[in-house]
Amino acid sequence: MGAIATTEAPASGTSPAAKVVTRFAPSPTGFLHIGGARTALFNWLYARHHGGEFLLRIEDTDRARSTQPAIEAILDSMSWLGLNWDGQTVYQFARASRHAEVANQLLAAGHAYKCYATAEELTALRESQKAAKQPMRYDGRWRDRPESDAPEGAPYVVRIKAPKDGATTIQDQVQGAVTVQNAELDDFVLLRSDGTPTYMLAVVVDDHDMGVTHVIRGDDHLNNAFRQLTVIRGMGWPEPIYAHIPLIHGTDGAKLSKRHGAIGVDSYRDELGILPEALDNYLLRLGWGHGDDEVISREQAVEWFDLAGVGRSPSRFDLKKLENLNGHYLRQAEDNRLADLLAERLEFAVSPEQLDLLRRAMPALKPRAANLNELATSAAFLFRTRPLVLDPAASDLLTAESRALLASAHSKLDALAGWDTESLEEAVRQTAEDAGIKLGQVAQPLRAALTGKKTSPGIFEVLDLLGRDESLGRIADQITA
Repeated sequence: MGAIATTEAPASGTSPAAKVVTRFAPSPTGFLHIGGARTALFNWLYARHHGGEFLLRIEDTDRARSTQPAIEAILDSMSWLGLNWDGQTVYQFARASRHAEVANQLLAAGHAYKCYATAEELTALRESQKAAKQPMRYDGRWRDRPESDAPEGAPYVVRIKAPKDGATTIQDQVQGAVTVQNAELDDFVLLRSDGTPTYMLAVVVDDHDMGVTHVIRGDDHLNNAFRQLTVIRGMGWPEPIYAHIPLIHGTDGAKLSKRHGAIGVDSYRDELGILPEALDNYLLRLGWGHGDDEVISREQAVEWFDLAGVGRSPSRFDLKKLENLNGHYLRQAEDNRLADLLAERLEFAVSPEQLDLLRRAMPALKPRAANLNELATSAAFLFRTRPLVLDPAASDLLTAESRALLASAHSKLDALAGWDTESLEEAVRQTAEDAGIKLGQVAQPLRAALTGKKTSPGIFEVLDLLGRDESLGRIADQITA
């Protein structure tokens, strides 16, 4: 086996002597998108379900487009989703000499050959095939031609010698039995004229050297599997088990794009305020199911996941469903954790006292929020400075009559010996009874005065969280405004 170029990975539950080995192999040309995250999740779950290993390979052979920030973004997103990989990260570009070694072995064994066709010849071939409405593929002109026919010192590429007769069938774990006539396979390039390996060769060599037993990836790679098998069989290597997952579409059935919400995983975290467990759960249900279960914990997912549950049809991404699921996980999340997450989103440095206030506010705030952004917006009233600038809708609630109610409420609240929700509720209800009106007719102007908005958590919880001095001060500001 060739040497593996690696960096250290985050700690994870590595299984010794695993039988099943899966891998996720992103190209670092941008962020980790939703489709890639789901592929990583399925590979992670399959390995964990079978007590195997989940490996990570960065396919950075495209040197013009691969960037270090993209690598860091991918690793960060993987860790955030809890998809910790086993062992170390493999970098494909660093293994170029090993890839070339395999190409030369195939060449020596007669499973590959040198092609001296010039760029001009290949362009003319494509144009003639296009004009004749034929499939555009290399015609094998150097497949059986002696090298002595080539000009001395002429550049060449190394091509695989694909089978031409019969058919190849893959027993795909998702797609079922898929057969391709070997005549449709092309003699693709293994080594370019500068000696660098192609992606099609590198993938196969790396999977073999990493001991990958199951290749789980998008079904846009299904055709590549037949081509890659020619390398595997030429080397006499064990064939992996394939599982090609249908792609993700938008709600309109079209291929998922930015207009459907196809942004990077980091944007779901940073811009949309989604929790990692919610995104994991949602991605799991995109193309895989377990009866009617919608909310599935990580432990249940590991226990239940298998490829038999993956459907053959494309799944549809729905941001609203993701937010609904995220709301569930927000309500289940620990208050300390949510307070810490919100503190990172506020536009000022949060003091220990303010952090404690956030924590105490979570039970009142989180049932009303679908994401961390909404949670942060609903918590903003806690830290507003007096006198509050009211939203137009809140300002409309403060009429001359409602200001008189505020004065009455202020008097009753100020007279309280204790400041707890039970006492607060009694004082506000008494204000309504004295005025002969419903509780809501007092609560609404109080809400406007206390938060500057028309909507908020329950008014008694708001009073309790703000405390006596702040609450009375905010109410007094609006009585005289």
